[in-house]
Formats: sequence, C-alpha cells, structure tokens
Amino acid sequence: MAASQDRLQPLRNALPFWLSLGLIPLAVVGAVVGGWTVVLMPLYAWALVTLLDVLTGLNQENPDTETAEEDLFWYRLITMIWFPIQFCVIYGMIWWVTTTGHLSLLEKLVLFFGVGVISGTIGIVYAHELLHQKNRLERWLGDLLLALVLYSHFRSEHLQVHHRWVGTPRDPVTARYNEGFHRYYFRVLRDCPPSAWRAEKAMLARRGLPAWHWSNPFWRYGVLQLAALALAFAIGGWAGLGLFLVQAGSAIWQLELTNYIEHYGLTRKHLGDGKYEPVRPRHSWNAAHKASNWLLINLQRHSDHHYKPARRFPLLQTYSEEEAPQLPLGYPAMTALAMIPPLWRRVMNPQVRAWRKQFYPEIEDWKPYNRGATPMPAGAS
Repeated sequence: MAASQDRLQPLRNALPFWLSLGLIPLAVVGAVVGGWTVVLMPLYAWALVTLLDVLTGLNQENPDTETAEEDLFWYRLITMIWFPIQFCVIYGMIWWVTTTGHLSLLEKLVLFFGVGVISGTIGIVYAHELLHQKNRLERWLGDLLLALVLYSHFRSEHLQVHHRWVGTPRDPVTARYNEGFHRYYFRVLRDCPPSAWRAEKAMLARRGLPAWHWSNPFWRYGVLQLAALALAFAIGGWAGLGLFLVQAGSAIWQLELTNYIEHYGLTRKHLGDGKYEPVRPRHSWNAAHKASNWLLINLQRHSDHHYKPARRFPLLQTYSEEEAPQLPLGYPAMTALAMIPPLWRRVMNPQVRAWRKQFYPEIEDWKPYNRGATPMPAGAS
C-alpha cells in the first residue's frame, strides 16, 4: 500500500498544474448556453486565478533540480496533450457556432475572444515550454500550437533573438522603461517577424546556405499556418475563418502582454564594443504567486528560465528580492494593469528605479537605456 502511494505521489504533485483543463467545460457552456456565460473563460483565467493567488499566497520553495526524468511524466503530459485538446476546442467551436443559430454576433465574438484565452494564456505558454526541449516530438507540438494562433515566427524570435539579447536594444520584446503597452504592442508586431527572419537567414548563411533553402523553418511556419486557416474556412466558411482570426488575435495580444511585463525596464549593462554582461536572474521580473504559477506552469519563475533555458518547468527555481526583482501581483493581474499605461507606470516605474539603485548604483545616466539605445558605460569616453 505504501509503495502504491509513493508511485502516485508524482501525479498528486503535478495535478495543480492541470488547472488549465478547467477552461474546457467553460468553453462548452459558453457555446451551448450563450448569454453572460461567454465571458466565463477570461473570468476564470484572470479574475478567479488572481483571487486564488490571494487565498493561496506565495510558493518560495525550490524543487530538487536533480529530479529524475520519469518523475516529471505527469508534468510533461499536460503540455503534450494540449495540442489535440486546443485543436478540438477551436475547430469544434467553429463548427458549432456556424451550424447553430442561437448566438448573436456579439456573443460569438466574445466567445472566440475567450477561446483565445485558451490558445494564448495556455497554448502559447505550453508551446514555449515545448520549444525549449530537445526531442523532436515536443518541438513539433510547440510548432503546431503556434500555427493555431498564426504566430509561428515566435519560435525563431524567442530561441535565437530573445534569449540571446534580452535586456538589450537588440531584443524587440524587452519593453523599454516608460514605454506603454499599446505602443510596445504595435512595435513588436512590426519588428519581431523580420527579426526572426534575419536570425534564420544568418544561421543558414553560417552553414553556407541561401535564405530560401528548404531547411529554413519559415517554410514550415507558412505551410502549417495556411493549413490552419484552410481548415477553419472548410469547416465554417468565411464566418469560421473570421472567428478563427478573432481567437488568434486574442491569443497574440495575451502573449505580448506577458512579454511586456516580463522584462519591463530591465536592462543588461553595456560593456562596450556591442557587448553586454551575461544574463542574470536580475534581468527578469518574477512572481511567486502560487495559483498563477499553476496555471502558467511556472512561467513566472522567469529569471531561472532565462538563466537555465533548458530546465523543465517543474524544476524552475525561485529567487529572493536580493537576487531578482519581484512583481507585486501575479501575471494575470499585472497584465490587466498593463492595459492602463498611466496606472502601470505609477506602480512599476518606482520599482524599476529601485532595481537600478539596487543592482547598478554605478550607472548615473539611464537616458540611453530608456530610449533603447546602446549606452556608454559610466566613465567611458
């Protein structure tokens, strides 16, 4: 009996990270019942999880990084089954709402905004975890999830640009100090796809291959995204295609809200000659709030993710305030705050200034950093 209980312990430990499954019945209820129930998905992911953060508090314990791979099975499983779940939800909902007539246009739009909560708040976060792994199955599942939101270039941009240049002007998704979210959002929509293309082009050039070589993943991105669009049209016609675009747009918006808060105002020290200090835990905002880390599979332990990008999510470490900056609330609440730039600046700008004094007291002129320019170190000529 004791041995059986021991075998079940990894499952019990992993179950809180399956919180995302609660969104699926809410999607069904919204589609079938309509009315006010179409807002249940965003309420669950943002309001309920924020309330649970308040009730459950912080988790500042660190797991053993030497945990055996077999003990992580139940953690990995939720990320690996998410593509078929999300696929069925998106296309099943398109079929349902285009073959039934009980939902108004507004209800359909709000419902598919909520479906974007599934594909953005959950799907892209899981894709992010999968793309960082070495085995081909997980990386393919990550690609498939990104194709469902028409954001496949995120893989190239994230792995080849963001992780290398985070906290510098060469990283489009590091939000500048005092940069409001709305300005940031349109900037990354403009800058990230060409940045991802240049990264892949440069990688091919180092192998002596042209940019349009078949091994360029942009070919795969294009085929998968066209297939996703074609299937939406085949199932629901122009209405189905439009609703698919609503969920994809909602998902992208939620991803970039998360990107915005993760590194807002945090910069790596410029060492001269285009070189920067190594990435440290101090270069990402962290949140130790328990429930939102369950929902987002420890994405809020973001400092350790950048410090050890290949580390699986259940093994990510948390840091104290002496080592890394801490957000006052979990990601769901902070992303809502980011939508109101004056309020965001009132809360976060003093935090950024305190971070600067704590970690870089020797830097006196922060104006070049604020502009996203390459600054000169203090005292340099």
